[in-house]
Amino acid sequence: ELRVSLGQLHQLPPDWILPGNGSAELLTWASWDLSELTGTCLVTPAFGDYWRALRTFSANVHECPLPDFRASILDLEFPIQNPKSKIQNPTGLLVNNPHNPTGQMFFRETLIPYLEKFALVVMDEAFMDFLPPSQQQSLIPVVQDYPNLVILRSLTKFYSLPGLRLGYAIAHPDRLRRWQQWRDPWPVNTLAAAAGVAVVQDTEFQQQTWDWLEPAKSHLFQGLAQIAGLQPLPGAANFLLVESEQPSSQVQEKLLKQSKILIRDCLSFPELGDRYFRVAVRSEVDNQRLIDGLAAIL
Repeated sequence: ELRVSLGQLHQLPPDWILPGNGSAELLTWASWDLSELTGTCLVTPAFGDYWRALRTFSANVHECPLPDFRASILDLEFPIQNPKSKIQNPTGLLVNNPHNPTGQMFFRETLIPYLEKFALVVMDEAFMDFLPPSQQQSLIPVVQDYPNLVILRSLTKFYSLPGLRLGYAIAHPDRLRRWQQWRDPWPVNTLAAAAGVAVVQDTEFQQQTWDWLEPAKSHLFQGLAQIAGLQPLPGAANFLLVESEQPSSQVQEKLLKQSKILIRDCLSFPELGDRYFRVAVRSEVDNQRLIDGLAAIL
């Protein structure tokens, strides 16, 4: 039933969709496929779970750093032509769009040429739902044209269901049937599946989120930009990456002690070091509390 609902949402046959115990489970199987290739390009900075999954199967990973993650939204040059390490003909690619942790977005037209160059492209679109359909740059519309494309989606972020652990993969049915043979039995529990069917049909909630997010994010961005020593970066997702003149660990500690607000440092992204932190876009009251708390300590 969940596959049918998701198929209707994306206008795809149900056998092109595989629900999972969070998108993390599906990333594991995608990484197994990537590990069988001669090499995999990983766009960095990268979500730590990518490293976990790729190392599990001893994948040959090559870092491909973003050339300038401070660039404007939807204005990024894709970095594969300048890999950090010298590699010949990498055959796998793993990237997320919108990008985590920068929040930047790649144009669909920028990504499609790489579907012709790589044996397997795994595209994590966990944060794509936060954009209205007219602004999304998803590769779902072309997935049936590329059997080498895997798209990972999360239902727990947009719909605030993290404890239910629910995500799904969109890929060629042959690939998904192979993954089914690898995984443990009953990976998606019945309650999560029922919730998934309900939320994807909740168009009122979807529209409310799209109407709320952009002005709330703009207000938060402007408030942070007015604080000396902070520079928020434009982003497409429901969070902002913020550059800080002070070490983020110090800002985090002061803010927690003084305002009882915990921000996410970016120490798990080695490329960012200790001068960045990430904040979620929340309600107007919560966003203002964050702005006031940061202003008080900075």
